[in-house]
Amino acid sequence: MSSFGNRLFQSTELRQEMKINPRLYQAMELLYMPLLDLQAHLKQELTENPFLEMSEADVQEDVSIDEEGQEKKDEDEIDWEEILLDGFDAGGSRAQYEERERHDPTPVETSDLRDHLLEQLHHLPISDREMRMGEEIIGNIDDDGFLACSLDEVVEGVNGWLVDVRGIAIERAGAIADTQERAQEEAEVAELFRDYSLEEAEAMLARVQYMDPAGVGARDLRESILIQLRERSLEGTLAHTLVEEHFDDFLKHRWTELGRALGVSAREVQNAADEVAKLDPKPGIQFAPDRDPYIVPDLIVDKIDGEYHVFLNDTSLPRLRLSRSYREVARDRGKYKGENKEFIASKLNSANWMIQAIEQRRQTMLKVMNFIVDRQREFLEKGVQFLRPLTLREVADHIEMHESTVSRVTNEKYVQTPRGVYHLKFFFSSGLSTTSGQEISARGVRDKIRKLVDQEDTRKPLTDQKIVNLLETDGIQIARRTVAKYRDQLGILPARMRKRV
Repeated sequence: MSSFGNRLFQSTELRQEMKINPRLYQAMELLYMPLLDLQAHLKQELTENPFLEMSEADVQEDVSIDEEGQEKKDEDEIDWEEILLDGFDAGGSRAQYEERERHDPTPVETSDLRDHLLEQLHHLPISDREMRMGEEIIGNIDDDGFLACSLDEVVEGVNGWLVDVRGIAIERAGAIADTQERAQEEAEVAELFRDYSLEEAEAMLARVQYMDPAGVGARDLRESILIQLRERSLEGTLAHTLVEEHFDDFLKHRWTELGRALGVSAREVQNAADEVAKLDPKPGIQFAPDRDPYIVPDLIVDKIDGEYHVFLNDTSLPRLRLSRSYREVARDRGKYKGENKEFIASKLNSANWMIQAIEQRRQTMLKVMNFIVDRQREFLEKGVQFLRPLTLREVADHIEMHESTVSRVTNEKYVQTPRGVYHLKFFFSSGLSTTSGQEISARGVRDKIRKLVDQEDTRKPLTDQKIVNLLETDGIQIARRTVAKYRDQLGILPARMRKRV
């Protein structure tokens, strides 16, 4: 029987491995950052690295004029040489930091939908018990203004809270020495903190549904529309009847069938539906946080003397350079040892790398955008229907960089052009063949479909097949199912539901 022994031994092996430098990860992050994020990042770097400073084009020294008319530097300027020798205790006068604190922007809290509803609730002449139920209901209303759960769940939630509160109140009442007084207190606690019923929840929900904005607190779209019709004193009208009694057929635009059922003409049904369409399907959305924040373009394309030129919109970014403090420190490195020397080397390398990385980012973005402008010149001249197909691979091959680099450059970046502000991803689209042998972008085809629908006779709306035929006359070969897909992406209803009588 053979036995195997375990033993340690050493051997020499030669192999290749690919390791990514941490600096490369940081460079990729810089490419990924949009303008505002990069601005914040650079300001943070300026704070943390003493060997970085803004160039003189971006900063004015804090100088004052003495009585003899000569300039002198701020007396509180930090001496970095002294700091490094004393163990990194960043100095500076107290006044400098207090001044910075006074000028830091303070975020302003804005009122949302729940705050708006709670303010109205607290002005109602109701009991504390009703107030608790109202707060529970409002707490379960979503940003669109709808009750996000059933009333049974609302009752269960508020009663769960009552269990703990009631237990504490009864325990306090039990500590009363006088028997009669204790019994009276316990009875009052039992009455004040008794479980809520579904009827109480329904009554309070009805009061919430009278609050502003009209339609808030509804459990579904139908109820929200009915509330809004009530607020407009349109109860009993044809529009109210359509929503209350025939909502499914109403959503499917079955005007003729509804007219027959209600004994009115299809045109009257359609006119009533037009009134309903003026109501707000999401009454709470007006109080939602701003979903379309102000966009600052990263690039600008201008037409100058008949030619398009690309510029970086980076005037708000600090221009970095090695600080004069370093030059003074570097004159005599021999005095720095140990941690001080390592600190200087680390921060200096980081400063040099940051300056180079920002410049590399600028050049890469300009290369990418210049190629896009050359490729999409017809779009800039004539509009979206002339947008040409373009892929990340084509740009990457042209600028001799990896496709992932181009993806990072175009991510969350915007460009201001003579035709408006666009996301850089807007210029990338798949293509469809034309009978002339050229290609047209899918985005351009969708724009053509939208314009065809906008110009159609609403009494005889264009079917998907008819749109296919019209596009073929323009040399665009496309399948009917592709037209249907693009129409859905544009939010355009089928021909049957677009028909007007």
